[in-house]
Amino acid sequence: MVMVDLHCHLLPGIDDGSKSMEVSLRLAREATENGITHALLTPHHMNGRYVNHKQDVIRRTKEFQEQINTHNIPLTVFPGQEVRINGQLLEALDKDDILFADTGNRYMMLEFPDDDVPYYTNQMIFDLQQRGIIPVIVHPERNTKIMTQPSLIYQMLEKGCLSQITASSYVGTFGKKVEIFSRQLIEAGQGYVFASDAHDLPGRKYEMRQAFKKLQHEFGGTLTKQYQQNACSIINGENIPLNDLKTIRTKKKHFWLF
Repeated sequence: MVMVDLHCHLLPGIDDGSKSMEVSLRLAREATENGITHALLTPHHMNGRYVNHKQDVIRRTKEFQEQINTHNIPLTVFPGQEVRINGQLLEALDKDDILFADTGNRYMMLEFPDDDVPYYTNQMIFDLQQRGIIPVIVHPERNTKIMTQPSLIYQMLEKGCLSQITASSYVGTFGKKVEIFSRQLIEAGQGYVFASDAHDLPGRKYEMRQAFKKLQHEFGGTLTKQYQQNACSIINGENIPLNDLKTIRTKKKHFWLF
């Protein structure tokens, strides 16, 4: 069975993920133990700290695949980037310095700051879509601004974006609030795929198997298979049926006046 991980930091020594080839190979084995057969390698790009140019990632991915094969690990890897939304993104696209989830340059793994959705987001999404690009918003369930204003991700999805929920978020590794919000997104049709977002950090390991087991238990086999198929469709550049979206209600704060 094909199982795709669309977001992980396994390439050694280029961002806050793996620090060495030894660690990368260990993470690759963990991936296969979680049932992963194919992984999109997504080092951070243009996030204010890391810049990982397209050709460098392609070269390093090829070298990593050679090591994976040498160590008989049954994992196929592809070059990608976790692209931070920024004012130079369109220029980077013009310079052919952006990697997509698929070879047809259709799906972009797009990241926001941990605590913000920039004011120019709607315009950037429009500009990307005008180029035939579908942004896949990565880990919205961990963005503190989206958590307090769920309408922000709803509006992006309503415009045709997709979303990727981190498996570890759904199983509770990032705390109860993130776990609850992850479930709310899934229940409201505001999730499309799971990914590991695996790093060589405490609490940033592979928990895909646990996430799919929980999804099966809470939402049934049909949605579980859809999440798995959506990941395959994204990496193959194929169409994905859009979900029927529901809004997420936030608790209103009550203020007592004296």
